[in-house]
Amino acid sequence: MTNTEPLARADLARLVARDIPRGAYVNLGIGQPTAVGNYLAPEQQVTLHTENGMLGMGPAPAPGDVDPDLINAGKAPVTELPGASYFHHADSFAMMRGGHLDVCVLGAFQVSTSGDLANWATSERDSIPAVGGAMDLAIGAKQVFVMMTLFGRDNKPKLVPICDYPLTAVSCVARVYSDRGVFEITSNGVVLHEAFGTTAAELEEALGIPLLTPPAGGRKLSSQHNR
Repeated sequence: MTNTEPLARADLARLVARDIPRGAYVNLGIGQPTAVGNYLAPEQQVTLHTENGMLGMGPAPAPGDVDPDLINAGKAPVTELPGASYFHHADSFAMMRGGHLDVCVLGAFQVSTSGDLANWATSERDSIPAVGGAMDLAIGAKQVFVMMTLFGRDNKPKLVPICDYPLTAVSCVARVYSDRGVFEITSNGVVLHEAFGTTAAELEEALGIPLLTPPAGGRKLSSQHNR
């Protein structure tokens, strides 16, 4: 991995996987976040949850090993790890709403500097609203990580002072992992921990928001929930 270019999706997924705490119960959202499961190390002892009713999900299968009965919530084929379990959809959502997940990793259309999340609708004419279990995950997980490109196809920032898309949940996002940088949302403001292919000054200008520097001693992200 290099800091001279924006991160590729695989490198971004690898970065998020590295920061998942040991022994955590984790839900990976539809889209980019699903790739995180491919880079979790066995020694992390992370248990992956899917809202369609599975604990102990493994990485994506090899092309010739797809089991059509094993899918995640986005209908993508997955594998099962030893000890995997299956349960009713309602029980799965009870896990999500009941605070039993340590981390969820979600995609987003926008994240505000106060941690508000907008990831289910853009209100654009050709968009299809798709909230899924995002609201339940955003309010139920102990930490919410967002994984996204920092700028949209129109080059508009997706990390913004105030979201103008419909909100999924308020003040829920702890961290933003993007192709241009890793950000922590704190009560004091947005902390830039790493930048890729750019500088802090360039990011401040492009985003239009102040960026704080991390505490002395190098890259150290808080393990505390920000709500």
